[in-house]
Amino acid sequence: MRTPDYPSADAERWSAVDEYFTSLLTPEDAVLDAVLTANAVAGLPAHNVSSVQGKLLALIATMNGAKRVLEISTLGGYSTIWLARALPTNGKVVTIEVNQEHANVARANFQTADVSDRVDLRVGKAVEVLSQLEGEAAEPFDLIFIDADKPNNPKYLHWALRLSRAGTVIIGDNVVRGGAVPYPRSTDPNVRGVREFLEVVAAHPQLDATAIQTVGEKGWDGFMLARVS
Repeated sequence: MRTPDYPSADAERWSAVDEYFTSLLTPEDAVLDAVLTANAVAGLPAHNVSSVQGKLLALIATMNGAKRVLEISTLGGYSTIWLARALPTNGKVVTIEVNQEHANVARANFQTADVSDRVDLRVGKAVEVLSQLEGEAAEPFDLIFIDADKPNNPKYLHWALRLSRAGTVIIGDNVVRGGAVPYPRSTDPNVRGVREFLEVVAAHPQLDATAIQTVGEKGWDGFMLARVS
């Protein structure tokens, strides 16, 4: 059991349920296990999605028929690999990582998972890379996963919309913050960033969205899911 991001008296029970679901629905995968080991050896923070969450991202990509995916924050590439595996052979995940050392670990992991041909890893500040992506005038993205620093989530949403099309799915991770998100007086910049992000989503005429709370090996958190019209 990993240390949950948001500890709780029920953390062991939540983790046990995740382990049960994992044993049934995401069978043991030596490659993904090796990726997690490589991340730990390199000293990366254990902020990657859980295996059942990775499977959820992959299923959403498949159900949406995604060929182009944008991921904001690569870390060690665990979620990137889930997404890349869900794409057709001509699909591509463009993933952005600000930390060069993390990016180096991720590149090695992509080779281990044999998905390097489906991953375009960009290193730099996300807002700057997103601006460059718009300038490339490539096709819009079918799925966008926002999992970076929360104070900048509103900016990432702005760029996600510019790089999307009607039917694009946008997913925001870590929106519950251990139950802190409903409190407007919070001084936590992560909570404030998520609140502004959700408020922009709620008010945007092109977005139809919901949010779900999750509990599991990562503790108490959740996702925002939106579809662009």
